[in-house]
Amino acid sequence: MSDLNLTPAPRARRPRPKVVTLTDAAAERVRTIMAKAEKPYAGLRVGVKNSGCAGQEYILEYAEEAGPLDEVVEDKGVTILIEPKAVLFLVGTEIDYVTTKLSAKFQFRNPNETDACGCGESVTIEPAKAADA
Repeated sequence: MSDLNLTPAPRARRPRPKVVTLTDAAAERVRTIMAKAEKPYAGLRVGVKNSGCAGQEYILEYAEEAGPLDEVVEDKGVTILIEPKAVLFLVGTEIDYVTTKLSAKFQFRNPNETDACGCGESVTIEPAKAADA
C-alpha cells in the first residue's frame, strides 16, 4: 500500500475586511473621550437600533467588556465592538468626526444606507448582501 496522504493541506484564510473603519479625526476624538472617561473601558460599542422616522439609528456607547459574539475591530488605536445583529448593517461603514460652526458630531458614511430622514437623526439601512464566492 502506498503512503499517500490524501488529506488536503489547509488553505490560508484571506484576511477579513474591517466591518467599520475610522477617519483620523474620529479616531482622535474617540481616544480623547476615552482618556477622559471616569473609568477604563474595553472600547467603543457601535450598533444599530430601530428608531426614528426613517426606521433605524446608530448607537455609540462605552463598552465595559466585549460581548461573546461582538465583532472586534482595531483601527487607529481604537477598539470598536460591534453588536452581532448590527454587523451586516455596518459592513463597509466609515465613521468620521465632523466639526462645523454650529455642531460637532460623529458622521457615518454607510454604503448600505438607502434613505435618511430630513433631520438626519435616523436612516434606512439594508443588510449587506453576501459576496459571491
